[in-house]
Amino acid sequence: MPILSPKLDIPLSSPHLPAPIMFRSAYVPAHGLYPEHQHAWGEFVYSFSGVMEVKVAEHHFLAPPQYGIWLPPDLDHVGLNRHEACHCSLYIAPEQGRALPRTPCALTVSPLVRALLDHLHQQPTEAPISPQTERLLQVLVDQLALAPRAGSYLPGSDDPALGAVLRLLQAQPSDNRALPELARAAHTTERTLMRRAQRDLGMSLAEWRQRLRVVKAMPLLEAGQTVETIALDLGYGSASAFITMFKRLMGSTPDEFRKRAAGRVAPGSLSARHEPDQAQ
Repeated sequence: MPILSPKLDIPLSSPHLPAPIMFRSAYVPAHGLYPEHQHAWGEFVYSFSGVMEVKVAEHHFLAPPQYGIWLPPDLDHVGLNRHEACHCSLYIAPEQGRALPRTPCALTVSPLVRALLDHLHQQPTEAPISPQTERLLQVLVDQLALAPRAGSYLPGSDDPALGAVLRLLQAQPSDNRALPELARAAHTTERTLMRRAQRDLGMSLAEWRQRLRVVKAMPLLEAGQTVETIALDLGYGSASAFITMFKRLMGSTPDEFRKRAAGRVAPGSLSARHEPDQAQ
């Protein structure tokens, strides 16, 4: 597993950023890991392609492209990605982030926020930051402060019964067993499983399973697998059923998602300009 350096141009122990708001993007290989670290500034993590995961204590935050992950200052966290990813971090000094949440969470990314992130991602690194970019960065922070909070897109559970079902589905996303069968497999009742899903996940188990399948489908789409193959591998009886589910959750069809991701990622150029330091 490649170990990715979480360092900026300044030590993480520094109490200040060189600028109140800073933007950084990176292409990272599969199975990359940012070891546990913290810094005195807040961080908003967004994936242009792939899925970045962030672990904070017992919480596991995961966000597909319509969400980003907000991490307040002075928070121990670990970053990882299971597949190749292109992501960015927006670093925000405490005085600039007072309107942002005080706890880590996923934030819904609006079309305006996505456009701003795309624009900044395409620009060459500036040192020092121009006044024009400073204004864009401030607008971005203002928009994030207004963004709806989404908790974690794919939350987990420490409950013995519910946790066992989630692990079972993660290992085999194509498992189509109905709720009563899953409850029996976890040695509990359907009603108990439903109640604990709402308590710990904030959604039904059926909704969680669909989100899991979206997360599993994204790297396969980016890798060039056909929609039909992905649909069957994820347990759908037809490509149309999978497309309907994907569009409901992602706001675009699988093919539209694939084309958008392909347009945002250019690993050759990114690695030369933004790839983080690595150590084996």
